[in-house]
Amino acid sequence: MTRHRRLDRIVQALEATYPDARCALNFKTPLQLLVATILSAQSTDKLVNTVTPALFRKYRSARAFARSDPAELDTMVHSTGFFRNKSKNICAACAIIDTKHRGRVPDDMDALLTLPGVARKTANVVLGTAFEKAEGVVVDTHVKRLSKRLGFSKETDPEKIERDMMKKVPRDKWIAIAHMLTHHGRGPCKARKPDCGSCTLADLCESEDKRV
Repeated sequence: MTRHRRLDRIVQALEATYPDARCALNFKTPLQLLVATILSAQSTDKLVNTVTPALFRKYRSARAFARSDPAELDTMVHSTGFFRNKSKNICAACAIIDTKHRGRVPDDMDALLTLPGVARKTANVVLGTAFEKAEGVVVDTHVKRLSKRLGFSKETDPEKIERDMMKKVPRDKWIAIAHMLTHHGRGPCKARKPDCGSCTLADLCESEDKRV
């Protein structure tokens, strides 16, 4: 089987296994997703989801976040880690959204990348999940690990991994592939002890980490 065909079959198997895969962060608006994604850095989606309900009840707009009391915001996001930097970035990003984008999160990659705390991963999350725009592939911890295990990329740098994924996965699957790989990484294909015996990709996997 050619490498191209094998990767196609991996994508098909992921689609069959995780047909309802979606972003694990809870949100109702693009702004909420942006804030939640900033908070998720070096944290877990599950933890962020315990913090954001109270946060989103108190701050309902970009202007509200921009004008928030720094100490109070720090306290509310403290448990997500690196809280001072995160709250600073959220306030600064929301100030730009309020003044330059009329309070609306921009749906453009270049504009998103000008916001404090926003790199390609966060921008891709917002564009793909909130706006259904496939401008790239989200490379989180799971995607980074599984892209190597499954043969999508040999790179370690997230932007290089993203470029490889964009070449090897059809554009109409760029958004879904990240969600599916994240689900798979949280399920059988864990970092330390992958459960290859129950993995639907076992016959297609050529990883040195494969357990038999």
